[in-house]
Order: sequence, then C-alpha cells, then structure tokens
Amino acid sequence: MSAVAQVIDVNAANEAEQDLTDGFHLVIDALKLNGIDTIYGVPGIPITDLGRMAQAEGIRVISFRHEQNAGNAAAIAGFLTKKPGICLTVSAPGFLNGLTALANATTNCFPMILISGSSEREIVDLQQGDYEEMDQLAIAKPLCKAAFRVLHAADIGIGVARAIRAAVSGRPGGVYLDLPAKLFSQVMDAKAGEQSLVKVIDAAPDQLPSPAAVKRAIEVLKSAKKPLIILGKGAAYSQADEELRSFIETTGIPFLPMSMAKGILPDTHPLSAGAARSTVLKDSDVVLLVGARLNWLLSHGKGKTWGDAPKKFIQIDIEPKEMDSNVEIVAPLVGDIGSVVSALLDEVKSGWQAPSAEWINAINSRKEANIAKMGQRLLKNSTPMDFHSALGALKQVIKDHPDAILVNEGANTLDLARGIIDMYEPRKRLDVGTWGVMGIGMGFAVGAAVETGKPVLAVEGDSAFGFSGMEVETICRYNLPVTIVVFNNNGIYRGVDVDPTGRDPATTVFVPDSRYDKMMEAFGGVGYHVTTPDELKKAVEEGMRSGKPTLVNAAIDPAAGSESGNIGSLNPQSVVKKK
Repeated sequence: MSAVAQVIDVNAANEAEQDLTDGFHLVIDALKLNGIDTIYGVPGIPITDLGRMAQAEGIRVISFRHEQNAGNAAAIAGFLTKKPGICLTVSAPGFLNGLTALANATTNCFPMILISGSSEREIVDLQQGDYEEMDQLAIAKPLCKAAFRVLHAADIGIGVARAIRAAVSGRPGGVYLDLPAKLFSQVMDAKAGEQSLVKVIDAAPDQLPSPAAVKRAIEVLKSAKKPLIILGKGAAYSQADEELRSFIETTGIPFLPMSMAKGILPDTHPLSAGAARSTVLKDSDVVLLVGARLNWLLSHGKGKTWGDAPKKFIQIDIEPKEMDSNVEIVAPLVGDIGSVVSALLDEVKSGWQAPSAEWINAINSRKEANIAKMGQRLLKNSTPMDFHSALGALKQVIKDHPDAILVNEGANTLDLARGIIDMYEPRKRLDVGTWGVMGIGMGFAVGAAVETGKPVLAVEGDSAFGFSGMEVETICRYNLPVTIVVFNNNGIYRGVDVDPTGRDPATTVFVPDSRYDKMMEAFGGVGYHVTTPDELKKAVEEGMRSGKPTLVNAAIDPAAGSESGNIGSLNPQSVVKKK
C-alpha cells in the first residue's frame, strides 16, 4: 500500500471514530446541555470513567468519602440554585448510601437527582447473582418523587430531561436515574446522538393562583385582629425575596420565620416575631403560611402550642394535596410563591388597614423581655462554656459576616442556635430541615461553599459531626472556605451518663476531651482548641478571614445540654422499674 493510501486509511479511520459517540459522552453532553456544571459523588464501578470524563469536559466533579455526604451536598446545591443537584454513585451499597440523602431531599423539597450505575437487568431480573446485584429502581421508587431507568444510549437525552423536569417542577424533590453498566459502552452515530439530546424548556413554569382564591384570602386577612405570617423554607427556596418583603412591609403583618427561612427579612426587622414565637402562635387569629407546612415542627396546627382561640389558616403551596393535611385551610392558594405573593400584593396596595397597635405592641413587649432574658445568658464568660455562652460568641460573628452561610446541626447545638443566632440575608441558614436528621453538616458545608463561593460556618454538635466528620479531608482536598465549630461536651446530649454495670462507657458518652481539631490538622487544615467564648470568637474570625479549612474544637461543659434538646417529649422514657 502506498504512503498516500495509508494516510487516507488513517484519516478515514479517524473520521469514523469522530463520528461515533457512546453512553458516557451522551450522559455528559445531556447534563451540560441543561446547564449542569457540578457533580457530587464517590467514584467506583461502573461510573469511575464517567466522573473522569465529565471532569475532562469541564464539569466540576467533587469526590467525597461517603455517598450520603455527596448526596447531601447535591441536595443543598438544589436548594440554593433551584437547579437539580447531581449525586453520582456506584451500584448497590453506594446507591443505598446515597438513598438516605435522596429521601431527605424529597422530604425537604430540594431538587436533586441521584444517578447510580447498576447491575445488568437480565441477571438482576433472574436473580442470578451479578456483581452488586440489586433492583435499585424498585427500591428507590417509594423514597423519591420519580424514578427512571435508561437501557439504550438513544434514550439518555430523554431520561436526563425527564429527571430534570421531575426534580424542579411543581413541588421540587429527589429523582432517581438508574444507568446500568452496559449503557455506558453502547456506541451510536454521533450525529444521531446529538439529535437525541433534549434541552429542557421552562422546567418549572410559574403557576398562577386563581383570582377568586386571591380575593378569598384577602378577605380572610382583612377580618383578622391578630394576623401572623409564617415563612417556611419553601419561601426561601422560591427566591421571591423582594415580593415577600414588599408584602410584609405593605401590610404591616408580623412574620415568624422557620429556621431555614430566617434572613428572607432580617431577624432584626421590626416586624419579626421570632423572639416571641410562643406568643404569636398562641394568640394569633389568622395565620398565612408561606411555603411552610403544618407538620410536627408547627405542632400540626393544633394543641396547646396554638392556644385556645380559634384559628383561621391561609396557605400558599404549589402542591394542592398539602391543603387540609392537618387542619382546615379556609383560603388555599395554590401556585408558586412569587406569583401568589405578587397577586396578593396587588390586592392590598390600596385601602389596606395595618394590624392594630395593640397586637404589634404585645409582640414587641414579649420580644424585648425574651431578648433581655436571653442576653444575660449569652454574655456569661464561664469556663467551661455552656451552649448559650458559646453561641453568644458565634451570634456576633454572623452579625459581622452577614453574607456567610451558617450550617447547623445537633440536638442542643441546633435547637439553641435557631433562636440565638440572627440571620440577615436569605438562604444563609442551612440545617436539618423537616426530618430533623443528623449527618447533613459536612455535605451541606461542601455544597454551599462550592455553589456560592461564600465563607461557610458549620456549627456542629460533637455527635452530629461524627456522622460526616471524615469529609474534613474533602474540604481540605478542595481547599474550601469552611470553618467548622464542634461543640464538644463529650457525648450525645451531654457527656455525664454512666453504665450502671460499670462495664462500658454509657451509650451516650464519647471519649472525654477528644481533640477534633487534630483531625483537621491531619489533612493540612488549621485546628484550634478553645475553652472560652473569647477564644472561640477569635478562632472563628481567624478561620473565616483566612478562607482556609479550619476546625475549632470548642470545649463545652459535659453537664450542659438536655436530653434530646428541645424535643425531649418525642423521646419515650420508661417509667417502670424492673423488679
């Protein structure tokens, strides 16, 4: 064969190769086409090369030490961006590890897609014992909003599009996308592959409320003597910040933010009723729920929390089935929060009468009394610290850094921080949400840092930190601006319990005086051990200023803390003594 012929053959071969694509490339191209630029996951069979190739194609791939933490990062990315966060896992055990985060995302209404490699269908369906054999689609279905499996490369575009639309449309939630190993190596014509991809158009369209529903709600609000607005994390997710501020300030109705809604309006706003929570829940007569559900966090809208006076509830939610879930909703407003609040605002701009001075003054009096009472505890400069004195120091840090993102979990650490640390900007407080699960800390911290580039302060109970603490290596590996504070009181709830038999440590007790700061130092980060509020504030300020991965081990009195935090009533206690 002549040299010219050889060159022609080589060029023809190269052209043929360039004219083909495969499942790996189609998944990546489908994600990129839809603006997905970050993947969180753990590499392994069969998705190792998918991660490598995605990174080479410009997608940022953040690799974790455990899939649950990667899933939590993806979930909070969805909350912060309104785009589905992507978690990529291996099959079977890795899939199961990610499933907890997927279920939690669905419960919290965070858009997230769990993409997992899986075993071969023909072997799984006959239960012939494939590598990591599991019918993952069947397992995922009850725990997420939607679940899909793609078997053919030509369907990858549709599969990704359906997953994206399902995750963000209507009430957001978690979606599972099952990709069997054989799918990745399937080859098809590149042009046909490109044409098979789908760019999702208007994935989460506005849903306008009916005019009759708006007028009904306004009439109910006008009838109120003691109105109250409750803002839930759905209000924060909506990013309808200006509409909500305008509606609250135009109507003059006091508002109570749930924990992840803090900062939509500053907690220091004159109409904030956060410091008078018990009073406004008990004494209000008309309550407007905005992206908040009457679940256990609000005592299901009934009982002693809500007092004896009859209540009328107005509810804004994009999910019609949420209405009347616990109590009667006299004025349901079905639609997206931005559209509904804008419609309400149009109705109240003229002829609106603000709530009575008597109601506002009663709230302010209770706020001032509670703030003054709490203030004394926050200023206590004792050694060892208790939760209040430690959180008093961190309260000032957030005041000085209002753009920082606060991640918070624990029992007492979470419960007390909710009421003590004021927030000033929306979507800056991220915590355990609706399920109240532990272990979200490091995943949320990584996701928040990656998606926003803002400094992150993660305030963790020592028990909560243990669920995801190994991810400090991930934080160091990617050099993220995350400062972690571990409230170390030597145990779960507190560190003073004993085993009555004298054989083992008590079930709630950890190694005394553990040095979590040494974990951070082991991976190249900065560690501090502090014992006073002043030392704590200084260490956190230094960590946040530096932008370096930092962990502050804050020694808390082992006797501080109450059983189960503020929800001890949910933890059954035996009253029978064994004879």
